[in-house]
Amino acid sequence: MKSEIKTGLVFGIVIAIGVGILGAVFASLDEVNPSDSLTQFDSLSKIDKSGFKKAPDLVGIAHHLNTTPEELEVEIEGKVVLYDIWTYSCINCIRTLPYITAWDDKYAEHGLLIIGIHSPEFEFEKDIENVKMAVSKHGINYPVVMDNDMKTWKAFENNYWPRKYIADHEGHIRYDHIGEGDYQKTEQVIQQLLKERAESAGIEMKSNVSLVDIEEFEHSMFRTPELYFGYKFAQNRNQLGSDEGFQPGKTISYSEPEKIDLHKFYLTGDWKNYEDSMELVSETGSIKLLYNAKEVNIVTDNDANLEILIDGSPLSSEYSGTDIAAGNTLQVTEAGLYNIVTNENSSSHVMEINVEGKGFQIFTFTFG
Repeated sequence: MKSEIKTGLVFGIVIAIGVGILGAVFASLDEVNPSDSLTQFDSLSKIDKSGFKKAPDLVGIAHHLNTTPEELEVEIEGKVVLYDIWTYSCINCIRTLPYITAWDDKYAEHGLLIIGIHSPEFEFEKDIENVKMAVSKHGINYPVVMDNDMKTWKAFENNYWPRKYIADHEGHIRYDHIGEGDYQKTEQVIQQLLKERAESAGIEMKSNVSLVDIEEFEHSMFRTPELYFGYKFAQNRNQLGSDEGFQPGKTISYSEPEKIDLHKFYLTGDWKNYEDSMELVSETGSIKLLYNAKEVNIVTDNDANLEILIDGSPLSSEYSGTDIAAGNTLQVTEAGLYNIVTNENSSSHVMEINVEGKGFQIFTFTFG
């Protein structure tokens, strides 16, 4: 019996040691997993970057704003770079800009370079004057490159607006975030990579754990999805409720609907169907929809006067958006995004927009 006990004890000890070794091995593998958004280490010598992709070159750029190609090439070298893929009529992109501009102010002198990669969704967003106005409006001082042919977008293998990639000072992409949110985590990544950069250069960097404090927009849990007016953009989406439907390339006379359904839009008047939008061909027309949200935005082009009605009554101050100058009218004077409705709480309403202005073009409704 004694020898059997001894054998059992020895066998148990061997198993315990084996499990401990395997646990240590797996723990070390987790520590250097390159798929993590950011891997933190006590020592730079422990960082294995072989699994991280390198940030691609900026290719096919039509215009450079706030910089030149030569200046940007020099500036990128040795910096922590935040690549922000955005477009100026995208409400989700616009909501991120206060954070990005704040990070530029806070960290630029410590080695952070922010590059706005403006990859357009609509044709009017390729116009340099339109983008210049947006850059000025949002207080963007960092370099912005106009990726009109989406070549840099493709080089990053991207499919979303907005998207943020952060590369360390050696050019390895260490963080990737799609859409809004996670601002604290993103800023912590910036701080960590700036610390790595400073340590590699033998520079003493003051520890700054405070984060930018900006109130984050809270989305409605249940809200109407984005509604596209272009037949190509709305493909496989049943969003146009009018019986006449989408008719590519044609000018259609849309009639008043007998009833309206939630999350669909209805037209009256003569509208030409384009891939990315609809254009009012008659002198007047209207758009009607039943939506659920606390915020309503439209993306439009060409001058027009829009009269806004909510549940059959003129838009009141309770629901008036930031781009409603006075009363219940919106003057469209430039291509871009306009906020029609803003309210603290999400609710369902019938909105009617009476349009006066032949040539008015509408691309999309977005909701918050």
